[in-house]
Amino acid sequence: MITLITADKRHNAEVGDWLKSHYHLSFADYYDPSNVEFGPLRVFNEDIIQPHSGFPSHPHAEMEIVHIVLDGELTHKDDLGHEVTVKAGNVQRITAGKGINLTETNETDNPLHVFQLWFLPNKRGLAPSYESMTLDFLDTKNTLKPLVTGQKVLENVTYMNSNSTVYYGNLGQGENYDFKTFKIRKTLVYVIEGSLLINNMEVGKYDQARLEFLDVVSLHGTGDATFLLIDVPAAEANY
Repeated sequence: MITLITADKRHNAEVGDWLKSHYHLSFADYYDPSNVEFGPLRVFNEDIIQPHSGFPSHPHAEMEIVHIVLDGELTHKDDLGHEVTVKAGNVQRITAGKGINLTETNETDNPLHVFQLWFLPNKRGLAPSYESMTLDFLDTKNTLKPLVTGQKVLENVTYMNSNSTVYYGNLGQGENYDFKTFKIRKTLVYVIEGSLLINNMEVGKYDQARLEFLDVVSLHGTGDATFLLIDVPAAEANY
């Protein structure tokens, strides 16, 4: 089964003059009971943060938080003592666990473009922790590159406590990629640029396809596509 959610269905939000966001799942002032989560994926926001602004210190608990930086620099500070700058092409993961306070800001003179994803953890009561990696995923060509995962079969990737994997993909026009999956898993594909045929369904810029009960997700580039592919367990018992 495949469900297409077109770009005009995104929830657009603005906070003052410093933040513009697109919410792909219910978040903050946007609530749709049919769109609260996708497997353990609970938050999927695309943020543009203006220079010298950002999220002040705030708490989190019992969540795996992933930031994927497409453009600009994200400055992270937390009460574990981390102070890190995450640049474009890099990824960070925060295990909020029993509780953590953090700030996420743009300290530069240019806008910051970042994806923010929250996953329900597969264990509760974990000790808070942090990891960032230089993955240079923006150079990916005609394949999928894993960015963060809880599936230990993958190497050179940020680890999180969820039986899920986030990939960054690129497919030039006419290129193909078959993503092998299982009927007990679900797949979300969000197109950042260009367009794809996904199991013969046209998916354009800022559209997303949500797929389940499949063995293969067939991707065909129809317009120099870049995208995120999020692979999650379908059953709540798996997380």
